[in-house]
Amino acid sequence: MTNGPAPFRLGPLPLGRPMETVDERLVRAPARVIFEIASNVEQWPAHLQHYRYVRFRERRSDGGGIVEMSANRPFGMIGNPDSPLRLNWPTWWLSEMAVVQSPSSIRFRHIGGITTGMDVEWSFTPAPGGTHVRIMHVWDGPRLPLIGIWAAMYVIGPVFVHGIASRTLDGLAAVAEREAGNQ
Repeated sequence: MTNGPAPFRLGPLPLGRPMETVDERLVRAPARVIFEIASNVEQWPAHLQHYRYVRFRERRSDGGGIVEMSANRPFGMIGNPDSPLRLNWPTWWLSEMAVVQSPSSIRFRHIGGITTGMDVEWSFTPAPGGTHVRIMHVWDGPRLPLIGIWAAMYVIGPVFVHGIASRTLDGLAAVAEREAGNQ
């Protein structure tokens, strides 16, 4: 916790939106370890090669605030993800961020970029062998007549959101597992 304005009250994740993506896995580390690593978003670029930068524009007392993020969505050339010829598609978004200590969760609401209006929740549940971490993104899609919902459901969600979130979760899980001694 830090000094600053009151946390954003983003409330429960609004389910039932046209686009829903879920990335989840067991992290072989205590919940407090992965929660601290995940909530320290400014350090993500040090742990994750696909993150270009993370900057707070405003801080709140819970460790959240208004955060600007940019990550690359890598694509392997000619269907080979191991190809040395890779295309990194840059993405950018601005979010309100709230850090909730109990039960442990991190909530984001995108307020800038193509994904404006997207809601995100990271949840951390103790489980046998570690912590079940779940990242859920929900969204009505971009405000594009006729194609907005389709683009969200069939391109932005599965290709970009899942492509970045799955790499983020795997990378932060590796950091937490090293810190917990479970490499």
